[in-house]
Amino acid sequence: MNRDLEPIILALQSAADPARAIPMAAYMRGQFEFLGVPTPARRNATRALYQNLKPKTADQITALAQGLWDYPAREYQYAAIDLLAAHSTKLDIQYLPFLIGLVQSKSWWDTVDAIASVIGKVLRYRHDGMDQAIGHENMWVRRVAILHQLGWRDKTDQALLFSYSLQRAHEKEFFIQKAIGWALRDYARHAPQAVREFTLAEKARLSPLSYREANKHLDSDI
Repeated sequence: MNRDLEPIILALQSAADPARAIPMAAYMRGQFEFLGVPTPARRNATRALYQNLKPKTADQITALAQGLWDYPAREYQYAAIDLLAAHSTKLDIQYLPFLIGLVQSKSWWDTVDAIASVIGKVLRYRHDGMDQAIGHENMWVRRVAILHQLGWRDKTDQALLFSYSLQRAHEKEFFIQKAIGWALRDYARHAPQAVREFTLAEKARLSPLSYREANKHLDSDI
């Protein structure tokens, strides 16, 4: 075992609460095993350990994250994402394939959306690899491409956001329709008129769910 991995595993196991594990697993539709460690307790258990890793290289950080990811309980995947987020400044575009690989492993919205946030930080207002991701055969990778600009505000590439939304607008998949609406709603906080005009112009192409989500906080007739 990686010598940095053992204390993280032990910290999470020490914080485990079997009584919490049952409802946590139920919330995720029974798809994953849980230790029963809620987010605040998980982060409290690992924060100091992650801070002590500051001298580590990007390769060592990603290897440690992969080691955590390979453990069965869901909290280990969450801990891996916490680690990557804490050290995202050490990662660059060469680690995008690694992150996209995690997106496709043990996939559900909870880990995928968190990795999308890490990818957004790694890209640093660029879009390397996202043109490939938006057409990827894996639905979760496509969701990441739609969501990777969340929180970018005035750094958002409006044309790209609108283009990606329309490229996937035909999909019936709930998680894609929801992602389109979420991404547009997030950008609407910065550019409400642009989103209002786009969604009105493309209402026939956007799913009702995407349209409602995009306009959720806008003063428009939906």
